[in-house]
Amino acid sequence: MAPGIPAALERPHFIGIGGAGMSGIAKILAQRGAKVAGSDAKDSPTAEALRTLGATVHIGHAAGHLADDATSVVVSSAIRADNPELVRAAELGIPVVHRSDALASLMDGLRAIAVAGTHGKTTTTSMLAVALSELALDPSYAIGGDLEGPGTNATHGGGDIFVAEADESDRSFQKYDPQVAIVLNVELDHHANYASMDEIHESFETFVGKVVPGGTLVIAADQAGAVELTERVRGRSSLDVVTYGESPTADVRVHKITPRGLTSEVTVVLNGKYLTFTVSVPGRHYALNAVAALAAGVALGIPAHNLASAIGKYTGVKRRLQLKGEAAGVQVIDSYAHHPTEMTADLEAMRGAASDARLLVVFQPHLFSRTKELGTEMGQALALADASLVLDIYPAREDPLPGVTSELIIAAAKAAGARVTAVHDKAAVPAAVAGMAKPGDVVLTMGAGDVTDLGPQILDHLSS
Repeated sequence: MAPGIPAALERPHFIGIGGAGMSGIAKILAQRGAKVAGSDAKDSPTAEALRTLGATVHIGHAAGHLADDATSVVVSSAIRADNPELVRAAELGIPVVHRSDALASLMDGLRAIAVAGTHGKTTTTSMLAVALSELALDPSYAIGGDLEGPGTNATHGGGDIFVAEADESDRSFQKYDPQVAIVLNVELDHHANYASMDEIHESFETFVGKVVPGGTLVIAADQAGAVELTERVRGRSSLDVVTYGESPTADVRVHKITPRGLTSEVTVVLNGKYLTFTVSVPGRHYALNAVAALAAGVALGIPAHNLASAIGKYTGVKRRLQLKGEAAGVQVIDSYAHHPTEMTADLEAMRGAASDARLLVVFQPHLFSRTKELGTEMGQALALADASLVLDIYPAREDPLPGVTSELIIAAAKAAGARVTAVHDKAAVPAAVAGMAKPGDVVLTMGAGDVTDLGPQILDHLSS
Protein backbone atom coordinates (compact mmCIF):
# COMPACT_ATOMS: atom_id res chain seq x y z
CA MET A 1 0.00 0.00 0.00
CA ALA A 2 1.56 3.31 -1.07
CA PRO A 3 -0.37 6.42 -0.02
CA GLY A 4 0.20 9.43 -2.21
CA ILE A 5 2.04 12.62 -1.33
CA PRO A 6 -0.08 15.73 -0.70
CA ALA A 7 0.69 18.46 -3.24
CA ALA A 8 2.03 20.76 -0.52
CA LEU A 9 4.59 18.13 0.50
CA GLU A 10 5.95 17.21 -2.93
CA ARG A 11 8.96 19.52 -2.48
CA PRO A 12 9.01 20.40 1.24
CA HIS A 13 11.70 22.37 3.03
CA PHE A 14 12.14 21.48 6.74
CA ILE A 15 13.57 24.08 9.10
CA GLY A 16 15.29 22.03 11.81
CA ILE A 17 15.23 18.86 9.71
CA GLY A 18 17.60 17.05 12.09
CA GLY A 19 15.16 17.10 15.03
CA ALA A 20 13.63 13.84 16.22
CA GLY A 21 10.11 14.65 15.08
CA MET A 22 10.97 16.60 11.93
CA SER A 23 13.50 14.07 10.62
CA GLY A 24 11.00 11.24 10.89
CA ILE A 25 8.45 13.01 8.70
CA ALA A 26 11.19 13.98 6.24
CA LYS A 27 12.37 10.37 6.01
CA ILE A 28 8.88 9.03 5.29
CA LEU A 29 8.29 11.67 2.61
CA ALA A 30 11.65 10.90 0.99
CA GLN A 31 10.79 7.18 1.00
CA ARG A 32 7.46 7.98 -0.65
CA GLY A 33 9.24 9.88 -3.42
CA ALA A 34 9.06 13.53 -2.34
CA LYS A 35 11.93 15.88 -3.13
CA VAL A 36 12.93 16.72 0.45
CA ALA A 37 15.21 19.55 1.53
CA GLY A 38 15.92 21.30 4.78
CA SER A 39 18.39 22.83 7.18
CA ASP A 40 19.68 22.23 10.68
CA ALA A 41 21.97 24.03 13.09
CA LYS A 42 24.67 21.36 12.93
CA ASP A 43 25.58 18.26 10.98
CA SER A 44 24.67 14.90 12.50
CA PRO A 45 24.19 11.20 11.72
CA THR A 46 20.51 12.03 11.22
CA ALA A 47 21.37 14.59 8.56
CA GLU A 48 23.59 12.06 6.83
CA ALA A 49 20.84 9.42 6.95
CA LEU A 50 18.51 11.90 5.25
CA ARG A 51 21.08 12.60 2.55
CA THR A 52 21.32 8.85 1.95
CA LEU A 53 17.59 8.89 1.24
CA GLY A 54 18.09 11.65 -1.34
CA ALA A 55 17.30 14.70 0.79
CA THR A 56 19.25 17.94 0.53
CA VAL A 57 20.39 19.02 4.01
CA HIS A 58 22.01 22.41 4.59
CA ILE A 59 23.96 23.18 7.76
CA GLY A 60 23.07 26.50 9.36
CA HIS A 61 20.05 28.68 8.65
CA ALA A 62 20.09 31.13 5.73
CA ALA A 63 17.50 32.53 3.37
CA GLY A 64 19.41 31.15 0.40
CA HIS A 65 18.86 27.57 1.56
CA LEU A 66 15.18 27.78 0.64
CA ALA A 67 14.57 26.83 -2.99
CA ASP A 68 12.22 29.09 -4.95
CA ASP A 69 10.17 26.10 -6.11
CA ALA A 70 9.57 24.64 -2.63
CA THR A 71 5.92 23.66 -2.23
CA SER A 72 5.94 24.27 1.53
CA VAL A 73 8.09 25.08 4.53
CA VAL A 74 7.63 22.64 7.42
CA VAL A 75 8.22 23.97 10.93
CA SER A 76 7.87 22.84 14.52
CA SER A 77 6.75 25.01 17.41
CA ALA A 78 10.43 25.53 18.29
CA ILE A 79 11.13 27.59 15.14
CA ARG A 80 11.17 31.32 15.85
CA ALA A 81 9.42 33.88 13.66
CA ASP A 82 12.72 35.60 12.77
CA ASN A 83 14.32 32.48 11.29
CA PRO A 84 15.74 33.68 7.95
CA GLU A 85 14.29 30.76 6.01
CA LEU A 86 10.84 31.37 7.49
CA VAL A 87 11.13 35.09 6.64
CA ARG A 88 12.14 34.15 3.08
CA ALA A 89 9.15 31.80 2.79
CA ALA A 90 6.85 34.72 3.56
CA GLU A 91 8.56 36.83 0.89
CA LEU A 92 8.09 34.07 -1.70
CA GLY A 93 4.54 33.27 -0.62
CA ILE A 94 5.43 29.66 0.15
CA PRO A 95 2.90 28.01 2.51
CA VAL A 96 4.08 27.18 6.02
CA VAL A 97 2.99 23.76 7.33
CA HIS A 98 3.27 22.77 10.98
CA ARG A 99 4.99 19.48 11.67
CA SER A 100 1.81 17.99 13.13
CA ASP A 101 -0.22 18.80 10.01
CA ALA A 102 2.45 17.15 7.86
CA LEU A 103 2.39 14.04 10.04
CA ALA A 104 -1.42 13.95 10.01
CA SER A 105 -1.40 13.96 6.23
CA LEU A 106 0.98 10.98 6.17
CA MET A 107 -1.54 8.96 8.21
CA ASP A 108 -4.43 9.57 5.79
CA GLY A 109 -5.95 6.32 4.55
CA LEU A 110 -4.11 4.18 7.09
CA ARG A 111 -5.14 2.63 10.41
CA ALA A 112 -3.39 4.92 12.84
CA ILE A 113 -2.31 4.27 16.41
CA ALA A 114 -1.46 7.55 18.17
CA VAL A 115 0.50 7.23 21.42
CA ALA A 116 0.05 10.09 23.90
CA GLY A 117 0.99 10.82 27.50
CA THR A 118 3.25 13.09 29.50
CA HIS A 119 5.95 10.42 29.33
CA GLY A 120 6.51 6.96 27.87
CA LYS A 121 5.40 7.85 24.33
CA THR A 122 8.64 7.03 22.57
CA THR A 123 9.06 3.68 24.27
CA THR A 124 5.47 2.55 23.69
CA THR A 125 5.46 3.69 20.04
CA SER A 126 8.75 1.86 19.53
CA MET A 127 7.45 -1.34 21.12
CA LEU A 128 4.51 -1.31 18.71
CA ALA A 129 6.72 -0.55 15.70
CA VAL A 130 9.06 -3.42 16.54
CA ALA A 131 6.28 -5.89 17.35
CA LEU A 132 4.23 -5.13 14.23
CA SER A 133 7.35 -5.38 12.08
CA GLU A 134 8.24 -8.70 13.73
CA LEU A 135 4.77 -9.96 12.78
CA ALA A 136 5.42 -9.00 9.13
CA LEU A 137 2.69 -6.33 9.17
CA ASP A 138 5.17 -3.81 7.73
CA PRO A 139 3.90 -0.70 9.59
CA SER A 140 4.81 2.89 8.94
CA TYR A 141 5.97 4.66 12.08
CA ALA A 142 7.21 8.01 13.35
CA ILE A 143 8.96 8.00 16.72
CA GLY A 144 10.73 10.62 18.84
CA GLY A 145 13.87 8.51 19.18
CA ASP A 146 15.99 5.99 17.25
CA LEU A 147 15.23 2.31 17.71
CA GLU A 148 18.12 0.13 18.83
CA GLY A 149 17.14 -2.55 16.31
CA PRO A 150 16.27 -0.92 12.96
CA GLY A 151 18.32 2.13 13.98
CA THR A 152 15.87 4.73 12.79
CA ASN A 153 13.05 6.88 14.11
CA ALA A 154 10.72 6.52 11.13
CA THR A 155 9.94 4.47 8.06
CA HIS A 156 7.36 4.16 5.33
CA GLY A 157 5.99 0.64 5.45
CA GLY A 158 3.88 -1.26 2.94
CA GLY A 159 1.20 -2.24 5.46
CA ASP A 160 -1.98 -0.42 6.42
CA ILE A 161 -0.95 0.52 9.99
CA PHE A 162 0.74 3.79 10.99
CA VAL A 163 2.10 4.13 14.54
CA ALA A 164 2.92 7.66 15.67
CA GLU A 165 4.06 9.43 18.78
CA ALA A 166 1.44 12.09 19.58
CA ASP A 167 2.95 15.17 21.23
CA GLU A 168 0.80 17.07 23.69
CA SER A 169 3.41 19.74 24.45
CA ASP A 170 2.01 22.26 21.93
CA ARG A 171 -1.43 20.63 21.50
CA SER A 172 -0.36 19.32 18.10
CA PHE A 173 -1.70 15.84 18.91
CA GLN A 174 -5.16 17.27 18.40
CA LYS A 175 -4.52 17.17 14.62
CA TYR A 176 -4.62 13.36 14.34
CA ASP A 177 -7.59 11.05 13.66
CA PRO A 178 -6.42 7.70 15.07
CA GLN A 179 -8.28 4.42 15.06
CA VAL A 180 -6.59 3.64 18.37
CA ALA A 181 -5.42 6.30 20.83
CA ILE A 182 -3.18 5.39 23.76
CA VAL A 183 -2.99 7.64 26.83
CA LEU A 184 -0.23 6.47 29.17
CA ASN A 185 -0.52 9.22 31.79
CA VAL A 186 -1.74 12.79 32.19
CA GLU A 187 0.45 15.10 34.28
CA LEU A 188 1.27 18.79 34.43
CA ASP A 189 4.21 19.66 32.19
CA HIS A 190 5.06 22.07 29.36
CA HIS A 191 4.38 25.08 31.55
CA ALA A 192 4.96 27.55 28.73
CA ASN A 193 1.82 26.20 27.02
CA TYR A 194 -0.39 24.97 29.89
CA ALA A 195 -1.33 26.98 32.96
CA SER A 196 -3.15 24.25 34.89
CA MET A 197 -4.10 20.58 35.05
CA ASP A 198 -7.55 21.53 33.82
CA GLU A 199 -6.03 22.90 30.62
CA ILE A 200 -4.06 19.66 30.24
CA HIS A 201 -7.19 17.56 30.67
CA GLU A 202 -9.12 19.70 28.18
CA SER A 203 -6.32 19.20 25.66
CA PHE A 204 -6.31 15.43 26.15
CA GLU A 205 -10.12 15.39 25.89
CA THR A 206 -9.86 17.07 22.50
CA PHE A 207 -7.28 14.48 21.43
CA VAL A 208 -9.55 11.61 22.51
CA GLY A 209 -12.44 13.28 20.68
CA LYS A 210 -10.50 12.88 17.43
CA VAL A 211 -10.55 9.06 17.59
CA VAL A 212 -12.51 7.87 14.54
CA PRO A 213 -16.06 6.57 15.17
CA GLY A 214 -15.88 2.98 16.36
CA GLY A 215 -12.26 3.45 17.45
CA THR A 216 -10.61 2.62 20.76
CA LEU A 217 -9.03 4.54 23.62
CA VAL A 218 -6.43 2.52 25.52
CA ILE A 219 -5.77 4.29 28.82
CA ALA A 220 -3.95 3.68 32.10
CA ALA A 221 -6.08 2.53 35.03
CA ASP A 222 -3.53 3.32 37.75
CA GLN A 223 -2.44 6.91 37.11
CA ALA A 224 -4.60 9.64 38.65
CA GLY A 225 -4.62 11.99 35.66
CA ALA A 226 -5.53 9.18 33.28
CA VAL A 227 -8.29 7.97 35.60
CA GLU A 228 -9.82 11.46 35.63
CA LEU A 229 -9.61 11.63 31.83
CA THR A 230 -11.36 8.25 31.61
CA GLU A 231 -14.20 9.59 33.75
CA ARG A 232 -14.49 12.62 31.47
CA VAL A 233 -14.72 10.64 28.22
CA ARG A 234 -16.34 7.34 29.19
CA GLY A 235 -19.82 7.03 27.79
CA ARG A 236 -19.08 8.88 24.56
CA SER A 237 -20.90 7.21 21.71
CA SER A 238 -18.82 5.17 19.24
CA LEU A 239 -15.75 5.15 21.53
CA ASP A 240 -14.54 1.88 23.03
CA VAL A 241 -12.55 2.49 26.23
CA VAL A 242 -10.01 -0.17 27.28
CA THR A 243 -8.17 0.36 30.57
CA TYR A 244 -4.91 -1.37 31.47
CA GLY A 245 -2.79 -1.61 34.61
CA GLU A 246 -2.59 -3.15 38.06
CA SER A 247 -6.00 -1.91 39.19
CA PRO A 248 -8.41 -4.82 39.87
CA THR A 249 -10.92 -3.09 37.61
CA ALA A 250 -8.56 -2.81 34.59
CA ASP A 251 -9.78 -4.42 31.38
CA VAL A 252 -6.24 -5.64 30.69
CA ARG A 253 -5.06 -6.36 34.22
CA VAL A 254 -1.42 -6.69 35.15
CA HIS A 255 -1.25 -9.73 37.43
CA LYS A 256 2.48 -9.66 38.11
CA ILE A 257 5.70 -7.93 37.05
CA THR A 258 8.83 -9.90 37.91
CA PRO A 259 12.20 -8.11 37.50
CA ARG A 260 14.92 -10.29 35.99
CA GLY A 261 18.07 -8.14 35.88
CA LEU A 262 17.80 -5.85 32.86
CA THR A 263 14.54 -7.50 31.73
CA SER A 264 11.08 -8.13 33.21
CA GLU A 265 8.56 -10.93 33.00
CA VAL A 266 4.97 -9.66 32.79
CA THR A 267 1.76 -11.63 33.35
CA VAL A 268 -1.54 -10.05 32.34
CA VAL A 269 -5.15 -11.17 32.47
CA LEU A 270 -6.84 -10.51 29.14
CA ASN A 271 -10.37 -11.68 28.38
CA GLY A 272 -10.20 -13.95 31.41
CA LYS A 273 -6.98 -15.66 30.33
CA TYR A 274 -3.45 -15.36 31.73
CA LEU A 275 -0.71 -14.35 29.31
CA THR A 276 2.99 -14.13 30.24
CA PHE A 277 5.67 -12.45 28.15
CA THR A 278 9.11 -10.88 28.45
CA VAL A 279 9.96 -7.18 28.28
CA SER A 280 13.63 -6.77 27.35
CA VAL A 281 14.19 -3.52 29.27
CA PRO A 282 14.15 -3.03 33.07
CA GLY A 283 11.59 -1.23 35.18
CA ARG A 284 7.92 -1.39 36.08
CA HIS A 285 7.09 1.65 33.92
CA TYR A 286 8.49 -0.02 30.80
CA ALA A 287 6.52 -3.16 31.60
CA LEU A 288 3.34 -1.07 31.77
CA ASN A 289 4.24 0.57 28.45
CA ALA A 290 4.43 -2.92 26.95
CA VAL A 291 0.97 -3.76 28.29
CA ALA A 292 -0.41 -0.58 26.71
CA ALA A 293 1.16 -1.61 23.38
CA LEU A 294 -0.37 -5.07 23.76
CA ALA A 295 -3.84 -3.65 24.39
CA ALA A 296 -3.59 -1.33 21.39
CA GLY A 297 -2.54 -4.11 19.04
CA VAL A 298 -5.38 -6.31 20.26
CA ALA A 299 -7.78 -3.42 19.58
CA LEU A 300 -6.66 -3.59 15.93
CA GLY A 301 -7.49 -7.30 15.83
CA ILE A 302 -4.00 -8.75 16.25
CA PRO A 303 -3.94 -12.01 18.27
CA ALA A 304 -2.70 -11.29 21.81
CA HIS A 305 -0.31 -14.25 22.08
CA ASN A 306 1.41 -13.34 18.78
CA LEU A 307 1.73 -9.71 19.79
CA ALA A 308 3.04 -10.52 23.29
CA SER A 309 5.80 -12.67 21.86
CA ALA A 310 6.73 -10.00 19.32
CA ILE A 311 6.90 -7.25 21.96
CA GLY A 312 9.67 -9.29 23.59
CA LYS A 313 11.83 -8.54 20.52
CA TYR A 314 11.97 -4.87 21.45
CA THR A 315 15.42 -4.11 22.86
CA GLY A 316 15.19 -0.40 23.54
CA VAL A 317 15.38 3.10 22.15
CA LYS A 318 18.44 5.27 22.19
CA ARG A 319 18.53 7.41 25.35
CA ARG A 320 15.93 5.27 27.18
CA LEU A 321 18.18 3.51 29.74
CA GLN A 322 20.61 2.82 26.91
CA LEU A 323 23.85 1.09 27.87
CA LYS A 324 26.63 3.22 26.40
CA GLY A 325 29.41 0.92 27.50
CA GLU A 326 31.53 -0.35 30.37
CA ALA A 327 35.06 0.59 31.42
CA ALA A 328 37.09 -0.11 34.56
CA GLY A 329 34.18 -2.17 35.88
CA VAL A 330 31.77 0.80 35.64
CA GLN A 331 28.65 0.74 33.46
CA VAL A 332 27.56 4.00 31.82
CA ILE A 333 23.86 4.25 30.93
CA ASP A 334 22.01 7.13 29.26
CA SER A 335 18.51 8.28 30.20
CA TYR A 336 16.29 10.88 28.50
CA ALA A 337 14.31 11.40 31.73
CA HIS A 338 13.73 15.09 32.46
CA HIS A 339 10.36 15.17 34.27
CA PRO A 340 10.39 14.16 37.96
CA THR A 341 8.11 11.16 37.35
CA GLU A 342 10.41 9.90 34.59
CA MET A 343 13.48 10.51 36.71
CA THR A 344 12.04 8.58 39.64
CA ALA A 345 10.94 5.71 37.41
CA ASP A 346 14.34 5.34 35.74
CA LEU A 347 16.25 5.66 39.01
CA GLU A 348 14.03 3.03 40.65
CA ALA A 349 14.45 0.77 37.62
CA MET A 350 18.23 1.06 37.82
CA ARG A 351 18.14 0.50 41.58
CA GLY A 352 16.30 -2.76 40.96
CA ALA A 353 18.55 -3.83 38.09
CA ALA A 354 21.86 -2.79 39.63
CA SER A 355 21.30 -4.65 42.91
CA ASP A 356 23.92 -3.47 45.42
CA ALA A 357 25.87 -1.25 42.99
CA ARG A 358 26.29 2.45 43.70
CA LEU A 359 24.24 4.67 41.38
CA LEU A 360 25.96 7.90 40.29
CA VAL A 361 23.91 10.42 38.29
CA VAL A 362 24.90 13.27 36.01
CA PHE A 363 21.71 15.33 35.64
CA GLN A 364 21.12 18.20 33.24
CA PRO A 365 17.83 20.07 33.83
CA HIS A 366 15.84 20.80 30.66
CA LEU A 367 14.05 24.15 30.20
CA PHE A 368 13.84 27.08 32.60
CA SER A 369 10.04 26.88 32.79
CA ARG A 370 10.10 23.21 33.78
CA THR A 371 12.79 23.83 36.39
CA LYS A 372 10.82 26.72 37.86
CA GLU A 373 7.69 24.59 38.29
CA LEU A 374 9.18 21.17 39.04
CA GLY A 375 12.70 21.84 40.34
CA THR A 376 11.82 20.74 43.89
CA GLU A 377 10.47 17.40 42.65
CA MET A 378 13.55 16.91 40.45
CA GLY A 379 15.78 17.39 43.46
CA GLN A 380 13.73 14.95 45.52
CA ALA A 381 14.07 12.35 42.75
CA LEU A 382 17.86 12.66 42.86
CA ALA A 383 17.76 11.46 46.47
CA LEU A 384 17.37 7.95 44.97
CA ALA A 385 20.97 8.13 43.72
CA ASP A 386 24.07 7.61 45.84
CA ALA A 387 25.59 10.80 44.44
CA SER A 388 24.69 13.30 41.72
CA LEU A 389 26.37 15.99 39.67
CA VAL A 390 23.91 18.67 38.50
CA LEU A 391 24.71 20.75 35.41
CA ASP A 392 23.36 24.14 34.41
CA ILE A 393 19.93 24.24 32.78
CA TYR A 394 19.78 23.27 29.11
CA PRO A 395 17.70 26.10 27.60
CA ALA A 396 16.58 24.43 24.34
CA ARG A 397 14.06 26.90 22.87
CA GLU A 398 13.70 29.11 25.97
CA ASP A 399 15.26 32.32 27.21
CA PRO A 400 16.49 32.42 30.84
CA LEU A 401 14.04 33.27 33.63
CA PRO A 402 15.18 35.55 36.47
CA GLY A 403 16.24 33.57 39.51
CA VAL A 404 15.74 30.17 37.86
CA THR A 405 18.94 28.10 37.98
CA SER A 406 20.01 24.57 38.85
CA GLU A 407 20.38 25.75 42.44
CA LEU A 408 16.62 25.22 42.85
CA ILE A 409 17.15 21.52 42.22
CA ILE A 410 20.33 21.26 44.25
CA ALA A 411 18.75 22.87 47.32
CA ALA A 412 15.76 20.51 47.13
CA ALA A 413 18.05 17.50 46.65
CA LYS A 414 20.12 18.40 49.70
CA ALA A 415 16.97 18.96 51.74
CA ALA A 416 15.91 15.42 50.77
CA GLY A 417 19.22 14.03 52.02
CA ALA A 418 20.89 13.67 48.63
CA ARG A 419 24.61 13.95 48.05
CA VAL A 420 24.73 16.44 45.19
CA THR A 421 27.32 18.74 43.62
CA ALA A 422 26.89 21.60 41.12
CA VAL A 423 29.08 21.48 38.02
CA HIS A 424 28.94 24.59 35.84
CA ASP A 425 31.55 23.43 33.31
CA LYS A 426 30.21 20.45 31.37
CA ALA A 427 33.69 19.67 30.11
CA ALA A 428 34.79 18.95 33.69
CA VAL A 429 32.21 16.20 34.20
CA PRO A 430 34.03 13.18 32.66
CA ALA A 431 37.10 13.62 34.87
CA ALA A 432 34.93 14.27 37.92
CA VAL A 433 32.90 11.10 37.36
CA ALA A 434 36.03 9.04 36.71
CA GLY A 435 37.39 10.29 40.03
CA MET A 436 34.20 9.29 41.88
CA ALA A 437 33.42 5.93 40.27
CA LYS A 438 34.62 2.58 41.56
CA PRO A 439 34.39 -0.88 39.97
CA GLY A 440 30.81 -2.12 40.16
CA ASP A 441 29.24 1.35 40.06
CA VAL A 442 26.60 2.43 37.55
CA VAL A 443 26.78 5.95 36.07
CA LEU A 444 23.56 7.40 34.68
CA THR A 445 23.66 10.47 32.41
CA MET A 446 20.16 11.94 32.61
CA GLY A 447 18.28 14.72 30.83
CA ALA A 448 16.77 15.73 27.49
CA GLY A 449 19.61 18.03 26.44
CA ASP A 450 23.19 17.41 25.32
CA VAL A 451 24.15 15.57 28.52
CA THR A 452 23.95 12.45 26.33
CA ASP A 453 27.26 13.50 24.74
CA LEU A 454 29.07 12.89 28.04
CA GLY A 455 28.65 9.10 28.09
CA PRO A 456 31.47 8.27 25.64
CA GLN A 457 33.71 10.90 27.25
CA ILE A 458 33.15 9.39 30.70
CA LEU A 459 34.01 5.95 29.31
CA ASP A 460 37.22 7.34 27.80
CA HIS A 461 38.27 8.81 31.14
CA LEU A 462 37.43 5.58 32.97
CA SER A 463 39.48 3.59 30.45
CA SER A 464 42.52 5.81 31.01
